[in-house]
Amino acid sequence: MPVFLTDLTVEEVNKLVVSLGEPAYRARQLLAWVYRKLAVSLDEMTDLPLSFRQKLAEKVSLHTLTPSQEVRAKDGTVKVLLSLHDGRTVETALMKFYSTDKKDRYTVCLSTQVGCPIGCPFCATGQQGFERNLTPGEIIDQALYFARWLQDRSNGREGERIANIVFMGMGEPLANYDSLWQTIEMLNSPDGFGLSARSMTISTSGLLPGIKRLSQEKLQVGLAISLHAPDNTLRNKLVPVNKKYPLEALIPACEDYFKKTGRRVSFEYALFDGVNDSVGQARTLADLVQGVNCHINLIAANNVCDQDYRPSSKISVLAFQQELKNRGINCTLRKSRGQDIDAGCGQLRSRFLTLKN
Repeated sequence: MPVFLTDLTVEEVNKLVVSLGEPAYRARQLLAWVYRKLAVSLDEMTDLPLSFRQKLAEKVSLHTLTPSQEVRAKDGTVKVLLSLHDGRTVETALMKFYSTDKKDRYTVCLSTQVGCPIGCPFCATGQQGFERNLTPGEIIDQALYFARWLQDRSNGREGERIANIVFMGMGEPLANYDSLWQTIEMLNSPDGFGLSARSMTISTSGLLPGIKRLSQEKLQVGLAISLHAPDNTLRNKLVPVNKKYPLEALIPACEDYFKKTGRRVSFEYALFDGVNDSVGQARTLADLVQGVNCHINLIAANNVCDQDYRPSSKISVLAFQQELKNRGINCTLRKSRGQDIDAGCGQLRSRFLTLKN
């Protein structure tokens, strides 16, 4: 496997530069070209000596990903299928939101694994199985791809930046913890991408060891739990990892996370018609999280061509939300993005794999 520059930490880049006989300050210049100036080749790095660039080219490759397919939605969502060095593919998405100051804000959704080991039946990625973890560079390069995309005039953009990063793409982030955390540190580092840790959110199906480990970290990243059910019986079906880490263990872990970090947890709850969207289930959910410092994001589910998991009706969604509010639960109805391009996790890759086979 080739050595990719984005797989290296700041310290490792420093060591590489010195090992090539260059002064240490060249490492900062090199990192600036990769993470700030968004270079796509060593040839662009014109303030680095040609001899240094030639030595670098013998040791490392600059980027790990190649775009295979790109689709754009009416709401501004862009989704891209990226090919890895071994021929496998992953998805990443760029979502546009409007803020109160009427300026566009862009969030990038990153994948952390090829496929997913959790196997949620309503998720297209979950039905693809698990192939392997992504390296830090393969995760980072997804963000850099869209950072360059936002600078590209041919896309109708110039000078716009990524405002937020969410690790909510393909895979279970906390099952690839070391690569995930190295990615976060580099994206946050002033020598790297320089994005505030508070602008990054990790989504997990509920891996308790990872949650406990995350509670010990110093960077102020957000944590979102994919809940999707108010009781163990249903959650065992919708989120199979619940059989190992049931709600009676997960909820106290979330409370402990808040005590140690001071950061409240978000619960993600996708609503499926006739599955988890009744008013009674809203009451059970309210009882489950009562007293927990949290926020619930209700999500209109994506249609994955499975008749067992159709999106809930608008009437059911609003009734569910109202019941939570009536019981004093802090909740928001989050609009699904990119519905016209099947922007749900894994859907673009599923079509690609179907055509490939």
